[in-house]
Amino acid sequence: MVKRIMHILFLSCLRATELIEKKLHFSISRREKYQLKMHKMMCNACRQYENHSYFIDKNLKHHHYIKPKEVDVEGLKKLINEKLPN
Repeated sequence: MVKRIMHILFLSCLRATELIEKKLHFSISRREKYQLKMHKMMCNACRQYENHSYFIDKNLKHHHYIKPKEVDVEGLKKLINEKLPN
């Protein structure tokens, strides 16, 4: 019985980091929120992981990706064929 309660209340760091990532993109259940909160109260590494994860996610969302230039494939084929020995 005690083992079952411990399993419900306490998470491994692996499961905590999974929940942190899940929480960034989806909603998590009340139970998962509680478990994560309890784990982070005892685990400094997972608190830091959450802070870093949020920082990275926030900055990636604001980063504008540059579209690659369109490549003239036919022109490249022609250039390659010209350079190849006959």
